[in-house]
Amino acid sequence: MSIVKFDNVTRVYQTGEHELKALDHVSFTLDEGKFVVILGPSGAGKSTLLNMLGGLDSPTEGTITVNDKDISKLSDNELADFRASTVGFVFQFYNLIPTLTVYENVELVSEISKNHLDAKQMIEEVGLSDHLHNFPSELSGGEQQRVSIARALCKNPQILLCDEPTGALDSETGVMVLKLLLKMAKSYGKTIVIVTHNQSIAKMADVVIRVKNGKIRSVEEQENPMSADEVEW
Repeated sequence: MSIVKFDNVTRVYQTGEHELKALDHVSFTLDEGKFVVILGPSGAGKSTLLNMLGGLDSPTEGTITVNDKDISKLSDNELADFRASTVGFVFQFYNLIPTLTVYENVELVSEISKNHLDAKQMIEEVGLSDHLHNFPSELSGGEQQRVSIARALCKNPQILLCDEPTGALDSETGVMVLKLLLKMAKSYGKTIVIVTHNQSIAKMADVVIRVKNGKIRSVEEQENPMSADEVEW
């Protein structure tokens, strides 16, 4: 069942007299429950695409439909509700609040999400039950990223958007984080979209969308994606 549809989406940024076309008439659909990788070099338009799917940016032209709703026509307040209820975000640099404990960072989403999951359960799922009362500065990079995944999942979103989630991690820790994302996708039936330039991650995906110069170069469905253990890093 289709959950996302981009239809002829263009995004142009204006800087003085200069125009930058970050996305150029992009069209594709994503099915529910898939592990999707958006692959391309720096400046290809990957993050712009992810930001528009997450309701953080709006298209200059075209429509973006999520759950049969055109989010490109939503007001700021409606977009805030969409982000609170439908999407979770995992970023490269964690974005944890340094003055809050692990538990407090995850439990915070209960204030914005009506259908949130239990914070302690999500922290247990990512293997950090022993760190409930630690602060981010007391954790390794991999542990901080696991907290950010627990926080994103605690919202109980349909779609989890990950922008270079292993970019700041060593390869061993990155593999652990990817395994965790795959496990959570299967356990909780989430659609996961990862933006990356890492070809190895693409081998694990159900769908690979290749982006270059703001255009979709290909959309590939992989019948037998590799597990994290099978990929050569």
